[in-house]
Amino acid sequence: MINININNEIGQLKSVILGTATDFGGTPKEEDCYDPKSKENVLNGTFPIEKDLFEELNQFREVLEKYNVKIFRPETIKNLNQIFTRDIAFVIDDKIIIPNIISDRSNEINGINYLLQELDPKKILRLGIDSRVEGGDVILSNNRIFIGYSKENDFVKYKVARTNEAAIEEISSFFPDKEVLSFELNKSDTNAKENALHLDCCFQPIGKNMAIIYEGGFRNNKDVDYLNNYFGSDNLIKISQEEMYNMNSNIFSISEDIIVSEKGFNRLNSILREKGFIVEEISFSETAKMEGLLRCSTLPLHRL
Repeated sequence: MINININNEIGQLKSVILGTATDFGGTPKEEDCYDPKSKENVLNGTFPIEKDLFEELNQFREVLEKYNVKIFRPETIKNLNQIFTRDIAFVIDDKIIIPNIISDRSNEINGINYLLQELDPKKILRLGIDSRVEGGDVILSNNRIFIGYSKENDFVKYKVARTNEAAIEEISSFFPDKEVLSFELNKSDTNAKENALHLDCCFQPIGKNMAIIYEGGFRNNKDVDYLNNYFGSDNLIKISQEEMYNMNSNIFSISEDIIVSEKGFNRLNSILREKGFIVEEISFSETAKMEGLLRCSTLPLHRL
């Protein structure tokens, strides 16, 4: 049996599913892109190639191994992008939730079926067909669950709207002892700089009561005010729209004091070191061209 237990973003990581770029399908057609940044790079002729993505994930793997993290990988499915494992399932406490994600990505879950078979079936929760959520929209903070979502009018309008209110209600029913806080996000199918694809594209807790935030990713000022009050304004690292576009909030915590970050995030990495973090820098800018980065590429299974 595989042990699973996650209740925050910063506990000492023991095991994780790291995405794979093997046989990822190559450059999609413009009409097959389901986020604006991928489409932008397809049109510009700058969409990443498998060799570069493989090398970036290999660097990530080496850092995780340095800190004795047990790493699982999805079984390769031919011609399918399986890099962003964060979205296909997520662990809350000792349960793994299998969500309903967009049809373009629905086959990705098959890559981790071999791991699901190693779990106690009672620990696997499958959401109802009307509940739509991707793991990038779910962020844990001990007794609180933060969820990014879109209201119904945006959810049916935008391809990049991935989480709806029905999912929030169902997750709340699964974990009645936790406080579920939902944040409506700004969406755009055409402009990556105006699009918060997931909550972790504009917000992520780090360390002891700190977080990275792009305030412009949130639809409602009251949600920004809540997070400023919850963490304390001095404990928020506020990033610009350009930094959000480059995925600065989508770094990854191995523990409360060790963070894996993209080597090009010069301002952010300097701030993190000033605040006492050990920052492990790797190249991940090619992966970022598909509107995901380090957190997106991981599905944590067990943290202490």
